[in-house]
Amino acid sequence: MTLYETIFTRRAVRQYDKTPLEDAELAEIQQVLDGAKRLPGQSGRFEIVNADKLKNASSPHAILAFSDDTDAARANIGYTLQTLDLYLQSKGYGSLWMGMAKPVTPQDDYRILLAFGKTDTPPRSSAGDFKRRAVLQISNEDNDVARAARLAPSAVNFQPWKLEFAPGKVTVRYVGRGLGKLVTLQFQKIDIGIILKHVELVLEHEDKTVTGITPKGSGKSFAVEVAYA
Repeated sequence: MTLYETIFTRRAVRQYDKTPLEDAELAEIQQVLDGAKRLPGQSGRFEIVNADKLKNASSPHAILAFSDDTDAARANIGYTLQTLDLYLQSKGYGSLWMGMAKPVTPQDDYRILLAFGKTDTPPRSSAGDFKRRAVLQISNEDNDVARAARLAPSAVNFQPWKLEFAPGKVTVRYVGRGLGKLVTLQFQKIDIGIILKHVELVLEHEDKTVTGITPKGSGKSFAVEVAYA
């Protein structure tokens, strides 16, 4: 199954087989992580760890994400690790974005983790199994890119984004939602990166060439522009 196909079947997996993956399996995941695209000008730091390095996580493994405290750096985490989220589920593993879990050893630049491991939890059967806002609530156009991108996960399913389509360009704009729950605000720029990866995958599936990805603004004005030909 391709990453694009997995967009329509992925689910948040919360129950895992506690058995650790084999070294060869972890090495393959590390290789995918090392090769995953980053946003221009961003790198971040990502570390695969076992359960003994985690607090409040039920999975045997996780990828810890570290970055600078900027909107673009946080979006880069979402953009990079959503490749891994989709890859893991395309290979039959379970995965879950976890904002409340943490590494055992505190680190100031830690942002979030992606839990993963073996699971008996089945994937979704179709896009109809997702609970998401209607397309025109998150996009100025109802098209294939928007319909697929809207399936992206987000903290507490707030979906803090708006897609704006123009000739040769898609802008993923931060709009913020659920502002009464301040604990989720730190994750919403990560969410922008997550849906950004979905937008890119759908454009590529449609044989478009992404020619540029440009973060713009900050705070309430944060957005990422995707240019394509």
